Amino acid sequence: MGVTLRTYTFLDSLQPQITSFIGKTARGFLPIPGMASLFVEIAPGIAIKNVTDIALKATRVVPAVQVVERAYGLLEVHDFDKGEVIRAGEAILGSLDLKVESRMRPKIVSNQIIRAIEPYQTQIINRNSQGMMILPGESLFILETEPAGYVSFAANEAEKAAHVHLVSMVPYGAFGRLWMSGSESEIDSAAEAALNAVSSITGV
Repeated sequence: MGVTLRTYTFLDSLQPQITSFIGKTARGFLPIPGMASLFVEIAPGIAIKNVTDIALKATRVVPAVQVVERAYGLLEVHDFDKGEVIRAGEAILGSLDLKVESRMRPKIVSNQIIRAIEPYQTQIINRNSQGMMILPGESLFILETEPAGYVSFAANEAEKAAHVHLVSMVPYGAFGRLWMSGSESEIDSAAEAALNAVSSITGV
């Protein structure tokens, strides 16, 4: 059975909030800000176990995220040495007889900004979030991507571009989902950066 490369995205420098979110929600070896990171998502999902083994045997990278879903599998690996992370990716691609160009090109499934969010909705969101709290009156940016793993790149680039709060991120499953909050102007900047990041990724 062939492997489909759904997501292959390199994060050159993990930002503080996405790093903290990974640390709070993942069960692996947790990263710290400034590390380079690679997200790889494939189908079938169970094959991610072998992909992880290849990356770890070939380099010094360590994994924070390994998710096996019914259809898709997601792996995140990181290291302070960007070269090690790049080499881990090369080892993975070589073992699968794939190239970066073989990855799926991401689609923006939906994106929206809710301005001056109401207090009752903030309570619902905060109840189900593992990230930062959103406060009444702030703006909320919501993004969905397909494949899911690319939402991590969008989140990291948005955090670089604007002073916003990472409320939640789900980089696995049928769709990737991102929620960010902040002032109206900062959310506009974050949304622009996130959308540009996703649009910049090439693939098939």
